[in-house]
Amino acid sequence: MKVLYEDNHCIAVFKPHGMLTQQDKSSDPSLMDQVKGFIKARDKKPGNVFLGLVHRLDRPVGGVVLFAKTSKGASRLSGQFREHIVQKIYWAVVEGRPKLEEGGVVQYLVKDRVKNIVKAHKNPVPGAQRAELSYHCLKSVKGFTLIEIISKTGRPHQIRVAMASLGTPIAGDKKYGSDQGLDGAIALFARVLSFEQPVTHDPITVTADLELQLFKQFLVPGKI
Repeated sequence: MKVLYEDNHCIAVFKPHGMLTQQDKSSDPSLMDQVKGFIKARDKKPGNVFLGLVHRLDRPVGGVVLFAKTSKGASRLSGQFREHIVQKIYWAVVEGRPKLEEGGVVQYLVKDRVKNIVKAHKNPVPGAQRAELSYHCLKSVKGFTLIEIISKTGRPHQIRVAMASLGTPIAGDKKYGSDQGLDGAIALFARVLSFEQPVTHDPITVTADLELQLFKQFLVPGKI
C-alpha cells in the first residue's frame, strides 16, 4: 500500500486499478479495509480503527483516494466534497482525439442502479444530476490521446460518459464503447487531489504516479 499523504485527521493513498474502494457484496479485498489494517498494525491499535469514506473511485479506475482518520475530519472533508472545494484532476487515455483541443461538457445524468450504467441527457430530466467537467488534450500517440480532465461535480461515471459522448471512449471502458481490453482496468486515473486540511485549513495537494502500462507510451520519450 502506498501512502501519499497523512496527518492526524486524514490519509491519502494510492488505489490500484481493479481494486474496490469500499467493500461490496463480493468477498474481494477493498482499499478501505487495507488502509484500516495498515493503520491498526502500524499504530498497534487494540480495537477497531475509524476510517471515514469521503469519496470513492470506480473499481476499474486508479489514483488518489482520500480517507478521514477522525470523525471531525470526516465531517469537514465530506463538506468540502459537497461544496466542490476539492479539486480533482484526472488523466485519461481515450480512443481517437476529440474534435476540440479543449472544452467543457455539461450533462444531466441518470443512473440505472440495476445495470450500473449511466445515461447522459443534454437537458434536465426527472431524477437527473447535473454533471460538469472541463478537459484539454495533452498528447496523441498511435490513435490514442492523453487528456487532462478537471471534474467540477463528481457524479458517478461522469467522466466515462462525457468522454464517450465526445466520440472518444476511455480505453478499456467497454461499458461505454471502448474496443480495448485492459484486464478489468480502464485508462482513467485520479492524478491530483487538492483540498484543505480539515483543522488547519492549510492547502494540501496530493499527486499520484501513473502505473497503468497504457499511460507510459505517452510519457516516453520526452515530457508532456
